[in-house]
Amino acid sequence: MVFGNRGTILLLAGCQALAMTSMSVLATTAAIIGNMLAANKSLSTLPVALQMTGMMCATIPAALLMGRIGRRGGFWTGAAIGASGGVVAGSAVWAASFPMFCLGTFLIGSSNGFAQQYRFAAAELADEGFRSKAISLVLAGGVVSGVFGPEMARWSRDLFSPVLFAGCFAMIVALQICAAALLTIVRLPPPPPRGALRGSGRPLWQIVRQPLFVVALLCGMVGYGVMSLVMTATPIAMIGCGFVFTDAAFVIQWHILGMYAPSFVTGHLIARVGLAPILLTGAILLLACCGINLAGIAEGNFWAANLLLGVGWNFLFVGATTLLTRTYRPEERAKVQALNDFTIFGTSTLAAFSSGALLAGFGWPTVQMTVLPFVVVAAAAILWMRSSAARAEPSYAGE
Repeated sequence: MVFGNRGTILLLAGCQALAMTSMSVLATTAAIIGNMLAANKSLSTLPVALQMTGMMCATIPAALLMGRIGRRGGFWTGAAIGASGGVVAGSAVWAASFPMFCLGTFLIGSSNGFAQQYRFAAAELADEGFRSKAISLVLAGGVVSGVFGPEMARWSRDLFSPVLFAGCFAMIVALQICAAALLTIVRLPPPPPRGALRGSGRPLWQIVRQPLFVVALLCGMVGYGVMSLVMTATPIAMIGCGFVFTDAAFVIQWHILGMYAPSFVTGHLIARVGLAPILLTGAILLLACCGINLAGIAEGNFWAANLLLGVGWNFLFVGATTLLTRTYRPEERAKVQALNDFTIFGTSTLAAFSSGALLAGFGWPTVQMTVLPFVVVAAAAILWMRSSAARAEPSYAGE
């Protein structure tokens, strides 16, 4: 089937929605399943941390593989890894095996490392004026994950009763297969000629020294790191405060909606008011999230804080991705995208690993206080970028 570029971007958004719904199901259940299976409760968030580790480890291979075999083959590879992870994690729940469950979440996370390339694939199909909107549209596919992921986790939890949560991973397998099937009708550019990009473009060290690259990377790291740290700890904190699983699923559902629903307008806002105001607003929302979590442990606090956490992440991540695309030339994109995503998801992985230990050892308020200095640093960098004469002409550096 033949679609125009904008039609192709919408289909990519559909693929992203299916992939992200898998992640939403996992985000809703992984920490709770980890708490059920782990003998040492401080390791409850290890499956989530390993999901992030898998995503981090896959980012460089995903970007380089797509540079060699093309986007379609790379996305199919990611879907196959995700479906395999769903089988392993589901089998682990049946066997009550914590190590096996960790392996399954690692594989599912690895598939997400490939799915993160959907936003770059959309950006490459759009012209400069539509690029931020294209990135936003693909991320808007996550709205589906916010609506259906926690709901799918709820009703599939008892699908294979009395083995709780095994059905959730059957749903993850089905979602990955559907994403692979949808890719068959998506028109994507063919893979580049073998060796065409080898050694091309500027050295990586020269690219990363650009002020715009530094700000883009910092905003992406802080946005994803703060989101990972707070979101990972939230379900366990709520259970510890006397809430039940459905309450935690409701809060995570609104958090995911907060992450992706703004994508319908974020690109338009960037085009209208500029990158710096959107990035700065994202940082302010993360600060507000921490303030609300520190103010109390009622369900309303958890709900409002996680909603703002999602919106703040969206503004920072969409803005950072848009800014990043202005720092490299087409022949440099694979290595720059690989480095960017590896660093961002490495930060997210560290945050997820730290989350359970911080919560178990020091409590919920410490989780909030930990992130505040990093958000302040990101806000300062954004303000510096806005006031710097170097950003007066934001174009591909070196032109």
